[in-house]
Amino acid sequence: MKRLKNNIVASGAIALLAAFFLSSCLKNEQKDLKAVETEMERSSLSAYDLHTFVTDTGNFKYEFLTPELQQYDNAEEPYTDFPGGLDFRMYDPEGKSVKSQVRCNKARYFKKKNLWELNNDVVAVTEKGDVLNTEQMFWNTAERRIYSDKFVKINTKGQMITGRGFESDDRLSKYEIKHPGGEIDVEDKK
Repeated sequence: MKRLKNNIVASGAIALLAAFFLSSCLKNEQKDLKAVETEMERSSLSAYDLHTFVTDTGNFKYEFLTPELQQYDNAEEPYTDFPGGLDFRMYDPEGKSVKSQVRCNKARYFKKKNLWELNNDVVAVTEKGDVLNTEQMFWNTAERRIYSDKFVKINTKGQMITGRGFESDDRLSKYEIKHPGGEIDVEDKK
């Protein structure tokens, strides 16, 4: 009887020790996972009130303005966030005047895909002076293609074209409205 009691106590002690050991391993594992998740969620670069010029042989090529930039290099799919929006201007070959411009109230750039996602009051002005308005636009810089599946309005000299979804080259010189909503001739009083 005494021996049975000792075996039960020993078995109970071993079971208690094993449960303690396993639970402490699980706690550490969860803690380690949370640390990894936190590291992935933490931005690797932050910048505020950023105003940058890109030049080529002394001439302005691009101008880039944003109130906030947050870069996430450790994310599963690395990206840069522009929570306050951005204003991107492209200059003429002499670098003297802005030839086209894109601005929005929120943006994200996906590094591996070379893809910009522009959101909230996106306005693009082309070299010809055409103005495109939409709530969301994607710009694939590798394919040199701009597209959206949202409502779009394009004001050209003398016309306003609306529709849902469009695709264009990255200069917005050749575009196609996927589901046109109408074309309105506008009299230019200039």
